Amino acid sequence: MLTKVELMMRDMVSRLDPYTLKLYDKLPAGKRLRAKLILKIASNQDSAIKLASIIELIHAASLLHDDVIDDADSRRGVSSLNALYGNKSAIMLGDILYSKGFSELTSFDSKISSSIADAVAMLSVGELMDVELSKKINFNESLYFDMIYKKTAVLIESSAKSAAILSGKDPEIFALYGKNLGLAFQIIDDVLDIISDSTMLGKPAMHDFKEGKTTLPYIYLFEAMNKEEDIEELKSLYKKDLTQKEEIWIQTKMTEYGVIEKSILVAKKLGEEALDAIAKENDQVLEDIIKSMIEREF
Repeated sequence: MLTKVELMMRDMVSRLDPYTLKLYDKLPAGKRLRAKLILKIASNQDSAIKLASIIELIHAASLLHDDVIDDADSRRGVSSLNALYGNKSAIMLGDILYSKGFSELTSFDSKISSSIADAVAMLSVGELMDVELSKKINFNESLYFDMIYKKTAVLIESSAKSAAILSGKDPEIFALYGKNLGLAFQIIDDVLDIISDSTMLGKPAMHDFKEGKTTLPYIYLFEAMNKEEDIEELKSLYKKDLTQKEEIWIQTKMTEYGVIEKSILVAKKLGEEALDAIAKENDQVLEDIIKSMIEREF
């Protein structure tokens, strides 16, 4: 069914303009997590394939803008569109995909279209929060969680909720499942930025701190450090091109204070709460999605 989603996405774009399609074809497909959720919850019906296609176009648009904001030159192991064609083309393709997604969304019930529209607005607020929080070191865990909810989890939450509406299931329990899955997914992404290499990530490793992103492991590390010289050393590395020695120092300190394990435990707890929400569904696939997202490459 994912193949049908890919074909429908491309068909939607192909009806716009040949050059737009050329740019779109340069984008890597990714995990299609949101599509998988929709297809599973809504039982692969034709309307679910269309909804999944729309959501993935919107997600692709958000990534295009994200890469421009982060000055990223790669995405999933290949050159990013902004690196290949420039920021203007990447931004405009993102705008086109957003617009096309919303255009196609009008064919759905208002409960679904309004849920997705609200989520996309909040997603943009999350992006703006991320930019603002990256201007200085953030020690506030609540601000971090608010930002990742809006930037990442809200669209996954709305995807699961909309699929439930589409199939006549309880939208609230699936919304909670999607929200917690999204939060856990982002926390694990932030952990992987620290403990994985560039080949595994498909982008530069330990890039977040350089970009000004004080992710959960860094927040926990600042909280846990009891030596002033260590705190000042970590502060001095903020937004810096790290040497290999400095990367190893950060990783060593995170091991010393157990903050990677603490962050993973938070993600696992969120995953458990997500599964508790849909326990009556007795759905092994949805359980496997949670496990695969949290246990990536450990």
